[in-house]
Amino acid sequence: MAETDNGAPEGANGNGAAAPETAKPPFKVQILAQYVRDLSFENIIAQKGIQGDLQNEAQLQVGVEPRKRSENHYEVITKYNLVARNKTDGQTLFLLELEHAGLFLIEGLEGEQLAGFLNIECPRLTYPFARRIISDVTRDGGVQQMNLELIDFVALFRQRIMAQKAAAETQAS
Repeated sequence: MAETDNGAPEGANGNGAAAPETAKPPFKVQILAQYVRDLSFENIIAQKGIQGDLQNEAQLQVGVEPRKRSENHYEVITKYNLVARNKTDGQTLFLLELEHAGLFLIEGLEGEQLAGFLNIECPRLTYPFARRIISDVTRDGGVQQMNLELIDFVALFRQRIMAQKAAAETQAS
């Protein structure tokens, strides 16, 4: 058997095992674009002239909608719905709705792996940008600036799967 420059036999990777023919990466992901699809901010404090001791209590709802645009190209839309109410009387102070999208090139993933990646990793990659938009809009809108906490996209995806299973079981009954 012939030896290579490093003293290992040809076709071996140094530990005696055969070297793989052509090692290809398991998958490829590229963020092609990200953008605001829709943004709405309603400042009820300013519109109605609400005054007094305002203590903000915000509720955030998040949804993820992946869509196939063409072969290996996917658009993942993350929808954020933020409602702030006054703790003392429950009056709505402001509403913010944001649809933030990312356009991704994804190769080498299929089935459940692709679904998981689209619903978990893609929104996780675009979230810091959506978070900054929400922070800027609330600050510039004249209300308390909202600095959102991290979002567990894994838990959101699991909840969505459980809801789909429950709906399928209900429909089958």
